Amino acid sequence: MSPLPPKHLDPATSYASDESLFIDQIYEPPMGYHFLKRPYELLPLAVESYPQLSFLDADGNEVDEDDEALAFSRYTLRVRADERYQPHPAFALDGEGRPLYLFATAAEGARYQQIPDFPETGSRPVLANDFVYAIKRLADPQIASPMLGFMAHYIVGMSEFSEQVGAIPRTGWLDLDDYPMAGLRVLDDRTFSITIRGRYPQFVYWLAMHFFSPIAPEVDRFYHNPGFAERNLTLDWWPVGAGPFMMVKNDPNSEIVLERNPNFRQAFYPAEGEPGDREAGLLEDAGKQLPFVDRAVYRLEKEVLPLWTKFLQGYYDRSGEVHGNTNGVYDQAFVVGPDGVEMSEELEDHDITMDPDVKPAIYYYGFNMRDPVVGGYTEDKRKLRQALQIAFNTEEYLNIFYKGNGIAAHTPIPPGIPGYLEGEAGINPYVYDWVDGEPRRKSLDEARKLLAEAGYPNGRDARTGEPLKIFIDVQSQAISNTMMNWMDRAFGEIGVQVEYRPADWNRTREKLLTGNTQIYSHGWLADYPDPENFLFLLYGPESPLVCNCDGANNSNYASEVYDEAFRKIRILPPGPERDELVAQAVEQYRNDAVWLFAYYPKDIYLNNSWVRNNKRHGVSKATLMYTRVDAQERARKQVQWNQPVTWPLYAGALLLVSLLLPGVVAYRRRQKATARRARSD
Repeated sequence: MSPLPPKHLDPATSYASDESLFIDQIYEPPMGYHFLKRPYELLPLAVESYPQLSFLDADGNEVDEDDEALAFSRYTLRVRADERYQPHPAFALDGEGRPLYLFATAAEGARYQQIPDFPETGSRPVLANDFVYAIKRLADPQIASPMLGFMAHYIVGMSEFSEQVGAIPRTGWLDLDDYPMAGLRVLDDRTFSITIRGRYPQFVYWLAMHFFSPIAPEVDRFYHNPGFAERNLTLDWWPVGAGPFMMVKNDPNSEIVLERNPNFRQAFYPAEGEPGDREAGLLEDAGKQLPFVDRAVYRLEKEVLPLWTKFLQGYYDRSGEVHGNTNGVYDQAFVVGPDGVEMSEELEDHDITMDPDVKPAIYYYGFNMRDPVVGGYTEDKRKLRQALQIAFNTEEYLNIFYKGNGIAAHTPIPPGIPGYLEGEAGINPYVYDWVDGEPRRKSLDEARKLLAEAGYPNGRDARTGEPLKIFIDVQSQAISNTMMNWMDRAFGEIGVQVEYRPADWNRTREKLLTGNTQIYSHGWLADYPDPENFLFLLYGPESPLVCNCDGANNSNYASEVYDEAFRKIRILPPGPERDELVAQAVEQYRNDAVWLFAYYPKDIYLNNSWVRNNKRHGVSKATLMYTRVDAQERARKQVQWNQPVTWPLYAGALLLVSLLLPGVVAYRRRQKATARRARSD
């Protein structure tokens, strides 16, 4: 587990990866992802097929996708017939079919402290209305979902619904079924539709997030029983879903336990993956029914070393779930060999396997394109930025400060996302050359040449003779003196001076919102695996100075070529035309040299030999059902690795005897001498 226990387990409010570790095993949203394929492939999960998509004009009449009158997109989904909720007391009924556990006062239900305390449970099939109810919960201001602001821009009627239910006084449960939302329709027990404004092909990716998982109204009502919230009997503490697992224990400061949901639908291990998966043994379980494990125990370890020790003793199957947890013990776990990072001899002796994971994320230092020194779009400004890009050796930076756990980025789009290109086609030609089958950073002489052409020969302003000094805004806790010294040296190689402006996050954020930076650091983790989710980081209207909001374009980049390509990317479905526009946007980003440097973060997970199917999925955490554990091998290894060490006891006993023996001998000699004297007397 992570160093902190999960804060939210309600799918409407949770937006943290350590919480998704649990939520995504318990709930099934309409869509999901193929476990093995890369680039990431979207698949139907709780619904029978991909949503049926139709387009409407302002009057609700169907139109063609390319019709200028298009005003809305409607997604129609049909729920699987075998989707069924886990056993739970919210579904328990009495002999007359009424809910068994609904109480008028807190005293009536006071005997129940945890969900396992309820003796009776029930279940039912998942219905179309459960998905509609879940979306209404996203709009309820009392729920405070992080999705409300974003989704209200798209789902028709969501803002109005939010205002309506937010104004209703309430002391207990509010049945959201009593209040319609214009963009939601239940067509029959298993069919529903969602209508959004305009065209937004990426909406289907949002349907793969737990926010859109079904919530049964009777579950919501159950958790609003008087006095339940005071005992943590809430959906935020005890989730209820139709996924492969259910939560049976929630002690977040100690352990959380999931068990197989006996009502889970039929699901099977995939029969195909990406190249290399078969050789890695990832298709050995093809066609077998899921899930493989009956019970998963997650224990909270607040320190890395105890976790690491127990992992090596065989008491943990993996080094971590949300994080690899190997940074703190890196020197014990790995050595740098001729082929890069390799496992230490101790780990190899344990038959431990290594699973590097490149995140669908990007961290970067960006230029403020409105800054009078490093900003601007003239040729001399571009050359200045390109010179700085070449001088900053990203590969060396990652090797020194991140132990090689990162990949230098040539594009804003990470591996595994459509639009990312391997090999020579994927390099940034303004910073790298392709030499002997690999990218090679351009020389410092080339950087000095560009710097001179930009008006700064030898790092001095050709007009004034003043040295060029750049300013880097950094978060105080995210940079060390060693890092700053390294950057000083890197830029000093071309005659450029650096001044750092450290601040806490709140102050840094304020400077970003007001455009009061020159060079800044930031990062982004994919919400969904589409290039649009990364290219928007440089979309002109996303600049905080343009939108007067917390926009994502902190570089304040403004390129009509880029923006026009992005606007089309946002509304086009996948295909050659969209791919060409993505390539065009990436080329414009490279030509304008918008970011000083960027990298894709990498984590290394370790797995004990008895754990199979360890492939990491960068977007979805719903992978526990694919994990297979050989419990017999684990038990054997635990005995083998934890034999009591008895030789110190024997050695200690021998030492004690060796120390005592002379004294015993001397004592007996004295006794005998005393006896002889007594006889002689």
